Amino acid sequence: MFAETTLPCYVAVVAILVSNDDGIAAAGLQALVEALQSLDEVWVVAPDRNQSAVSHALTLHRPLRIEQVGERRFSVDGTPTDCINLALNAVMPERPRLVVSGINHGANLGDDVTYSGTVSAAMEATLLGVPAIAVSLVGTDRFDFTAAAEFSRALAARVMAHGLPPDTLLNVNVPAGPPRAIKGYLLTRQGKRRYSDVIVEKVDPRGKKYYWIGGGELNYVAAEGTDFAAIHAGYISITPLHLDLTNYSSLQHLAKLLVPWP
Repeated sequence: MFAETTLPCYVAVVAILVSNDDGIAAAGLQALVEALQSLDEVWVVAPDRNQSAVSHALTLHRPLRIEQVGERRFSVDGTPTDCINLALNAVMPERPRLVVSGINHGANLGDDVTYSGTVSAAMEATLLGVPAIAVSLVGTDRFDFTAAAEFSRALAARVMAHGLPPDTLLNVNVPAGPPRAIKGYLLTRQGKRRYSDVIVEKVDPRGKKYYWIGGGELNYVAAEGTDFAAIHAGYISITPLHLDLTNYSSLQHLAKLLVPWP
């Protein structure tokens, strides 16, 4: 562990930065690091604990602590967005060629991307001008990261060679199962969830109510060309996400609703 006021000095290198939202000790992160090491030097700056579903939160009201836990490996007591910000502006000697966030323990499909810390880490990198990929493995337990790790390495190599369009990140979801069970990959658009009874209400021993969010069965809108459709057909889904959230198709319609003011 290093002093709070200084960071270790490394010779400037071109490298890949890896982060996640499941925490520095997550198996998916380790599988990703091992896969990417054959492409370039890998740095890891990740949360010190699980930060799932924190979205694009940035810590502004308390100081952040960085702990070195290995060579080019650091944990942060903050969010995935904090990790990317600190990595690019305080930890690494120069900006990396690529940021890869994951491998997330569970899918980030459709509307999930608005909640996902995994996707938000890639989003923060994109905002800061670094190409980024978010990778998630579909499932709930007994994760086999082999296919996701192998595909991440192949895709990372292509992105480093050819780049990405401006303000665009790739959200990748990999079906559960071994590589031989996956049919291939598809470029997709973001799908849509169907939400049902997602609130579970219970009573504690003192008779007071408490609530769990996320108790309902999640479904999706069946639509061709979406990330959901690709996954359920046995394909890896690659969805390009754009940072400009403007709904351009609505501008003409909304202009008719406006009145002169003041």
